[in-house]
Amino acid sequence: MPANEALSVADALHRRRSVRAFSDRPVDRAVLARIFADAQRAPSGGNLQPWQVTVVTGARWERVKAAVAARIAMGRDGQQPEYDIYPRGLTDPWESRRFGVGEALYASLGIPREDKPGRLARFMENYRGFGAPVMLFLHCSRIMGPPQWADMGMWLQSVMLLLVEHGLASCPQECWAMYGATIRHELELGDDQILFTGLAIGHADAAAPVNQWPVPRAELDEVIDWQGF
Repeated sequence: MPANEALSVADALHRRRSVRAFSDRPVDRAVLARIFADAQRAPSGGNLQPWQVTVVTGARWERVKAAVAARIAMGRDGQQPEYDIYPRGLTDPWESRRFGVGEALYASLGIPREDKPGRLARFMENYRGFGAPVMLFLHCSRIMGPPQWADMGMWLQSVMLLLVEHGLASCPQECWAMYGATIRHELELGDDQILFTGLAIGHADAAAPVNQWPVPRAELDEVIDWQGF
């Protein structure tokens, strides 16, 4: 979508998707600064604005990827999880949704379930940001609780929709929280910070099949209970 094309909030919501293949086209820092300035209008309880953000590109981004790759090579011993990305003991309908979207993603790439090496290789693209030239790391003080984490989510959604408005794409990636200590070290963050998520930012590779498959959403009657109408 051209950056100057007018669109509604609903348009941006429908056009936004988690892009998993980016071009190497650079992103203008001035455009990102404008997006972040607008995103500061996101709501937060008590106006705390708990989000803290580190944005990397170039050599700095390459160093982060290399440091995390070294931890991944250590296997489970290399993991440094900040929190449980998914609830333990996840049940339906949530487990089915999670499984279903994963299978649809691999199907779009032509990687069957029995191709374990192929799936692992594709999974590792998470830790390369799917080729995105910019990575945003969203973190906050450890004193913050669930309400402030919800505030960070609202800020993040605001950024993702504004990126669409400016002709850019993104992919939120909580997977980086599996190596929180390494990322804090590379970004020179204090241990008082906890990493929430990464956000890959760039220009989508529109021709990539992984960016074209339809991502399902639950029907309204699964999530909305109308009362008093």
